[in-house]
Amino acid sequence: RDRLRSRGLGDVYKRQLLIMTKETLLMQYQSECQSALEPVVNLHKPFEKAFMDTMKLFMAIPDRVNFLQLGRYGHFSEQTYRNLFENETFDWFAFNDSIISEHLTGQRKAIAIDPSYIPKSGHKTPWIGYFWSGCAGDYKRGLEITGIGIIDIDNHECMTLGALQTPDCKTLESMDKNLVDWYSGYLVSKKERLQKISNMVVADAFFSKETFITPVRENGFHVISRFRNDAVLYYPTLERKTGRRGHPKWYDGKINFASLDLTRCTEHEVNKGKLYGLRVYAKALKRFVSLSVWFPLDGSCLLYTSPSPRDRSLS
Repeated sequence: RDRLRSRGLGDVYKRQLLIMTKETLLMQYQSECQSALEPVVNLHKPFEKAFMDTMKLFMAIPDRVNFLQLGRYGHFSEQTYRNLFENETFDWFAFNDSIISEHLTGQRKAIAIDPSYIPKSGHKTPWIGYFWSGCAGDYKRGLEITGIGIIDIDNHECMTLGALQTPDCKTLESMDKNLVDWYSGYLVSKKERLQKISNMVVADAFFSKETFITPVRENGFHVISRFRNDAVLYYPTLERKTGRRGHPKWYDGKINFASLDLTRCTEHEVNKGKLYGLRVYAKALKRFVSLSVWFPLDGSCLLYTSPSPRDRSLS
């Protein structure tokens, strides 16, 4: 019985310690949110109070967070939250940038862009449509946000800087745009703020398209992406100008990664597998790019591209 009593008393102490830890973390979280609001200009006092209450509720509400739930758990009514967030133009980039500068302390940083699918049913939500879901490996009905994050390369961390809802196909057609145009346009529209942090953009294989690379590079960004394994790539020519009429051919034969010409490559030391670097001509991008070819221990082949500012476009 004494053992049971001591065990129960220990559980009480553990529970109280857990509650104190949660309260301490919540106070620290609110303090950081309050500090991050300082760079945000033209912020009205009523919105600031509702915003701080909303940030606290995002951590406290166990279920779905919406205006109805905010009105139920918060200090203001549901309509107050709706009106304030509908009429206030809040600078999320300045708010998130303040938090990022405090926590991502590495010297080397890069910008990540990645669309994310959000499940959503119904017919009243604006821009609801069919978007690609990487988890499902298929197009699913719902919403999509285009997220921009900041990568701390030295500390292996990443934090979200901003996000914007992606329009559905009909809306994009009315704007005379496609998805790639929308992604590149969103990135270019934020270039003044982004390039203060970094001009290096990291994206997945979907973005290794000429229609994305070209406008982004023209606005001062440097893109690192990945090629599909069936990408058409050529070795640059080794011929030199002879002084005769006409330019020598731009590139030699197509690259076969099963029998890579190692005399044209620079090998880099890695822990797992083999890594080679070389300069190639990418047919899809219509330009020369720097290519990294990684052969993991499982025998596969992964291709990573980095268009260099000094490379010339042949379009």
